[in-house]
Amino acid sequence: MSVDVPGRPIRGWLALLAVAEAVLLLGALVAGGIALNNLTEARTRLLDVIAPQRLAAIQLSTALLNQESGVRGYQLGRQPAFLVPYTDGVRAQSDAATQLRQLGAVPGTRIGDDLEAVLRAAAAWQAAAAPTIAPAAPPVTPAQVERGRAQFVEVRRAIDTQLDHLAAIRDAGRAELDAAASFLNAMLVAVAVLVLLLFGMLFLGLRQVITRPILRLAGEVRRVADADVHHPVRGSGPREIAQLGADVEAMRQRILDEVAELEQAHAMLDRRTREAERSNAMLEQSNTMLERSNAMLDRRTRELERSNADLEQFAYVASHDLQEPLRKVASFCQLLQRRYQGLLDERGEQYIEYAVDGAKRMQVLINDLLAFSRVGRNPGEHVVADAGALVDDAVANLEVALSLSGGKVTRGDLPEVRVEPALMTAVFQNLIGNALKFKGEAPPEVRITAERDGGDWVFSVSDNGIGIDAEYAERVFALFQRLHTRSAYPGTGIGLALCRRILEHHGGRIWLDTEAADTTFRFTLPAHEDEGDA
Repeated sequence: MSVDVPGRPIRGWLALLAVAEAVLLLGALVAGGIALNNLTEARTRLLDVIAPQRLAAIQLSTALLNQESGVRGYQLGRQPAFLVPYTDGVRAQSDAATQLRQLGAVPGTRIGDDLEAVLRAAAAWQAAAAPTIAPAAPPVTPAQVERGRAQFVEVRRAIDTQLDHLAAIRDAGRAELDAAASFLNAMLVAVAVLVLLLFGMLFLGLRQVITRPILRLAGEVRRVADADVHHPVRGSGPREIAQLGADVEAMRQRILDEVAELEQAHAMLDRRTREAERSNAMLEQSNTMLERSNAMLDRRTRELERSNADLEQFAYVASHDLQEPLRKVASFCQLLQRRYQGLLDERGEQYIEYAVDGAKRMQVLINDLLAFSRVGRNPGEHVVADAGALVDDAVANLEVALSLSGGKVTRGDLPEVRVEPALMTAVFQNLIGNALKFKGEAPPEVRITAERDGGDWVFSVSDNGIGIDAEYAERVFALFQRLHTRSAYPGTGIGLALCRRILEHHGGRIWLDTEAADTTFRFTLPAHEDEGDA
């Protein structure tokens, strides 16, 4: 049924509906905000307090277990190295206890009392174990071992109690988080239901107050548009719709005036056409400028080619003219060393030895720099080569170093890759040579493997050497970067930088795996197109 309400404007009805909707939505949003705040507090407590407390307690437990292992190993073997876990465990114990106190484990709280109980038990055990691990202590007796074991059982019992309490606190935090999440979900469902109800109310209200009067007005306008241009248009319903009907009637009266305006529009169209022609002329000018830019780019390309030719000339000069004086210095110094050996004092012979060594190292440095600069400038042919054969070639080149160090190189099944064989042999030779150079007390063992990762092969070169700290994982690939003195380990500091440049030239990359147990370098090479699934 149609209801005309000419006296009330549309904005009055909309304001009434808006107030009702705002009140309902505000209540729902307030409840949702409370639920979200509860969820945030529960999650923050679980993640920022409870979880770090439990992690610190586990670290404390691990530190005490390491101490017990170190003491027991030293009591059996009497080797100072066996006490390393004990000393490391003492430091880790202190760090874990400090972290727990910072997280709220203060006396008077459950976790604080648990921490104090663990530390008391640990202190009692450490006091009993101290005489048995002193440098001049006599061999430990079975009674001392049994007493230490019994005391450490108390430590374990205190640790278990602490972890049980923290697990209970964690479970309570999870339950609180689940309850807050459930309440938030309920509030979201309530908000969704309220939104649907409000949309329904808004639809029905607008249909009754606005849509029907507009449809009547539209029918009258359609009648004028179809045939009867003289039919008057009258609006009914709310005040705005009635005003719209009056505006349409005024527009009908101005139809004839619109004909004149249409002629003016044709004139404007002609003007726009002329503007389009001017735009085309500007486009042609832009094309001319683009051609000039292309010519400039060609000129810059030729200049770059000339620059590369100059660089090639410099490399030739460096490899011949710069090394000739060095060879002469080294030769004459060696002649002095042989001819006057025994005639000079010890300092004179030492100075001549320094000169010979410096000239030789400069020659090696120049050769390494030339090899580094040549990578990618004179690319050779990329062929499909067996990576295992390349490793074998590198091992053959290092036969003397392997024999002197007593090292061993093993490899798994390696794939075929599309590379420059000489450059990739240099990569394997550098990595294996570093493993032989930076060896520990045991004979060096090098292991080379490869595995498929998507469109790449990932190669791994591992050794049991002295290792590299994680903080130097990127620094070792820079030119001339050395982690040891030249007297300790020879070399120029270019090998790993050369490996990175060669692999980037082949579309791969290289890095030090700091998470591996041994010293492990990994690098990638694209799998060649003809290769099937590995």
